[in-house]
Amino acid sequence: MLRRFRVEIRRGGLVELKVTRWKRYGHDRLYANLPDGVAVGWADVKTGDITVLVAEYRDDVIAVLTHYLRDSPEPVLPQRAPEAEVRPRLPPLTPADDLSANRPGESLRDLLDKSGPGLIERVVSRLLRRPTEWDSWRKGLAGERRVGAELNRLERHGWRVLHSIPLANRVDVDHLLIGLGGVFSINTKHHHDKAVWVGDDAVKVDHGKPAPYARKSRAEAKRVVQVLEHYCDFPVPVEPVLVFVGVTDLKVVATQLSVRVYQERQVAALAPLSGVLTSEQVERVYSVARHRQAWSQA
Repeated sequence: MLRRFRVEIRRGGLVELKVTRWKRYGHDRLYANLPDGVAVGWADVKTGDITVLVAEYRDDVIAVLTHYLRDSPEPVLPQRAPEAEVRPRLPPLTPADDLSANRPGESLRDLLDKSGPGLIERVVSRLLRRPTEWDSWRKGLAGERRVGAELNRLERHGWRVLHSIPLANRVDVDHLLIGLGGVFSINTKHHHDKAVWVGDDAVKVDHGKPAPYARKSRAEAKRVVQVLEHYCDFPVPVEPVLVFVGVTDLKVVATQLSVRVYQERQVAALAPLSGVLTSEQVERVYSVARHRQAWSQA
């Protein structure tokens, strides 16, 4: 929406400023322009604040924009800024709720301790060479430990790292990396001595059936965003990451994949990333992410 309003201001000679109203992208401003179209100042209609862009025309800009805000045929009155949304607050952090103490693979370790096989079951399974669910848990635990060790090295670069974050329905986020470069939700897959192929939306291990790793990683990242932004008063971008452990070959042929894909030693590539969050935002996100109760309904 553009409205033109011409005001002539005398400063020794004759200076003509044209006032144009500009409303777009949630902004509502009045621009004071020279005859050649160069903007020398603007006013925020919502707050009434005036910004002078060219010091030489300071008095003229203030006079013309103040005049227009106050005396135009269609007066523009500053609007009261909406009150900031009150974010829910977490209770004080207790040692029992502090997830920063979690070791890599904490959830799998607890699962094995509580539901793992006894001595006789382990012997029978080995004799029969029969793979069990417990074998899968142990392999997953080993993978999370290896990736966790690599991520912990990033702390020297200022990153915050959390492991084994429990969500609802007995699932968890393997690792969460938080720093100036953003937030990364990391999913570990241990395929020892296997070749992995990654396409735009499919992952194949040793040319087997497509696995939904990428889709599940994206869904997990969305859950993380919902939790963090529920308690933070700023956008929190979260990127999903797939890290493969123990593979003989990792081939990524995706052209539009929205998930980062690495082998465990390659996560160091995240270290120099920056420019997404400020230091204060990093600490706020970390304070939410480490609190177990923030994730209780995720």
